[in-house]
Amino acid sequence: MTTRVPVERLRLIADGWERVRRPDTLAVEEPLEIRAAGQVVTVTMRTPGADIDLVHGYFLAEGIIADAAGIRSARYCAGAVATGPDGREQNTYNVIDVDLTEPARAAAGLSRTALSTSACGVCGSASIDAIRDRLPPPLAGPRAQVTAGIVADLMRRVGAGQENFERTGGLHAAALADAGGSIHALAEDVGRHNAVDKVIGAGLRAGLLPRADAVLLVSSRASFEIVQKAAMAGISIIAVVSAPSSLAVETAAALGLTLIAFARGDRCNVYSGFDRVAD
Repeated sequence: MTTRVPVERLRLIADGWERVRRPDTLAVEEPLEIRAAGQVVTVTMRTPGADIDLVHGYFLAEGIIADAAGIRSARYCAGAVATGPDGREQNTYNVIDVDLTEPARAAAGLSRTALSTSACGVCGSASIDAIRDRLPPPLAGPRAQVTAGIVADLMRRVGAGQENFERTGGLHAAALADAGGSIHALAEDVGRHNAVDKVIGAGLRAGLLPRADAVLLVSSRASFEIVQKAAMAGISIIAVVSAPSSLAVETAAALGLTLIAFARGDRCNVYSGFDRVAD
């Protein structure tokens, strides 16, 4: 997930600029090509690791599968090779082929091939309306509550669990938790949408989703895509460190989700689903 590179650090001191060369740790960013029965579905720039979880989360969000059983198998392609430092060919682990259980259902979801980057999770969409049409109806069932104190504690623990962010300063984090304060999955990635896909995929594979009291925590802002992914996974509570977009708030409210933003330290703002957040 990380790599070391040389860097020159310049610092202004009393008699001029001091220049020091030292190693620095960076977050790795590499492409992951996702295929279904050999057909390219998408290429996303991600931080390697938890790729199978990422695939499950992505396919669920796109409506290609309905649950973990929708993927019969997922494997790295043996033919995806590159020349390593020793001159030998080695697997890049950057291409995954998925065998889907329900080809007919998958065909509709696969009709839109997207190119996602670490900066934008919905590139390639014909329009926002095209994505909005795939969203499920408002979540039904009992409305679980979470306290503001638990949200603050979860955010603190997610921050403390960002091992690679501490080393690089260049990774987003996402976590899947419950309203009781337990964290079930945590992932880091250069793309916040990839980190979200990874924890949703982990929860899906573990049989934890959908879940009425599930909480999605993200160490960045709340965008439309984050709300969409949570809704498709059956997550009713979202908490983020930074600001929400107007469309994220509008979508969360329309779908009956609770959206909490600016969740930092001893404060947070609730933008929708106010009744789910207790004092």
